Amino acid sequence: MTKRLTYHLLTLGCAKNDVDSSSMAQLLDEAGYHSTEKTNQADVLIVNTCGFIGPAREESLRYLRELAARKRKHQVLIAAGCLSQLWGPRLADAVPGLDGVIGTRRWMDIVEFIERVRASRKGAPHPSPLYHLPTEADTVGEDERGAQRVAVQGASAYLKISDGCRRPCAFCTIPIIKGTLKSRPPELVLAEAQRLAEQGVRELILIAQDLTDYGSDLGLRDGLAQLVTDIIRVAPSLDWLRLMYAYPGAVSDRLIEVMATNDKVVKYLDIPLQHAHPATLRRMRRPSNMEWVYRTFEKMRTAMPELAIRTTFIVGFPGETDAEFEALLRFVEEMQFDRVGVFTYSFEAQTASGHMPHQVPREVAEARRNALMELQQRISLRKNQAFIGKTLTALIEGTDASGNISIGRTYRDAPEVDGLVLLRGCIPIGEMLPVRVTGAMEYDLIAEPLGAPAIAA
Repeated sequence: MTKRLTYHLLTLGCAKNDVDSSSMAQLLDEAGYHSTEKTNQADVLIVNTCGFIGPAREESLRYLRELAARKRKHQVLIAAGCLSQLWGPRLADAVPGLDGVIGTRRWMDIVEFIERVRASRKGAPHPSPLYHLPTEADTVGEDERGAQRVAVQGASAYLKISDGCRRPCAFCTIPIIKGTLKSRPPELVLAEAQRLAEQGVRELILIAQDLTDYGSDLGLRDGLAQLVTDIIRVAPSLDWLRLMYAYPGAVSDRLIEVMATNDKVVKYLDIPLQHAHPATLRRMRRPSNMEWVYRTFEKMRTAMPELAIRTTFIVGFPGETDAEFEALLRFVEEMQFDRVGVFTYSFEAQTASGHMPHQVPREVAEARRNALMELQQRISLRKNQAFIGKTLTALIEGTDASGNISIGRTYRDAPEVDGLVLLRGCIPIGEMLPVRVTGAMEYDLIAEPLGAPAIAA
């Protein structure tokens, strides 16, 4: 009887990487491989790397080197994902013992690539690493080998609707890693949304490098608004439909209307602004019309008074002056965002910003990040305290280590990046129930269940 090969797949980085890993795992399972959580039992070790910024690259290298150091004679180690595409053969130089490098553009070739790598090692005392790094990007929706582009996590699921990006942001490596925008055909997205709803998924999260650009390469106008409308039609059993990664300047009036008039669409939008001073934004090659920001946010909040807005900012971008940073602080104080992520600028040699003068010292950037985060923590606490005594719906995701506290999220919280709601008792995973907020912290809420009773721990 032929031994069934096993694989261990480690995913680093964002939810979009989770989807790619889930798709690769599906293809491996269909090819007869068996997944294992134990690295010492796997024939194939795969790390789906992140290469977006310096700290993410260091994390990817650390895990790869640890696995390479412990790798047994019969095992092969393969690096996949963003750092693989970004560094190529350089990655094998940085990780002695690496057997194969496969990039982001052809993840769907993972089974064939593993077979090539394993064959190259037979009878070779010191085999050279193999590489699979084609640069073509015209594979999304056309050559996915039937793999679903989803990642299910409990009662929630991420659904990737496009890959790549055509925006010219000066700091970003995504176009280098992923290529230009490639939207998946609507019929594929709708079929997967319907299938997930039939499987009992309660929250569907649409993800892409830029959701609001969806369909522009297919000749669609307001493609995201139409896609959201169609998903609600074909998957009526979904409870929540959440939108992540909108681009400033691309949130249309129709999208606002669709979000406002459909109860299934979570009143939440993630729209990374990156800065608030026009001069900084121009250097970033980002939309710099702040009048649009004020006008559009006013439209959204008028149409959806309960709307939760998440954004991100980069501090310490080359040339950022004290005055530009102070303008950012004033803007955040004025706008009162629900959720904010703040990142210090990461030097990326391959990007346009890597060649800009007036690089900001690291200690200055860190101090600015701390100042902005302290401001946002005060804003977030005030916003959370305003919910005390109110009733919200919570989606339960698990319990703490003791089993006595259930952990969930409200509509204001995307998985992994936002806050939580904490409830006494053990409530089943996937339960959605009304809760009354009884306490608030900077990021999280404390509440008591009003619906299904908690199970005694």
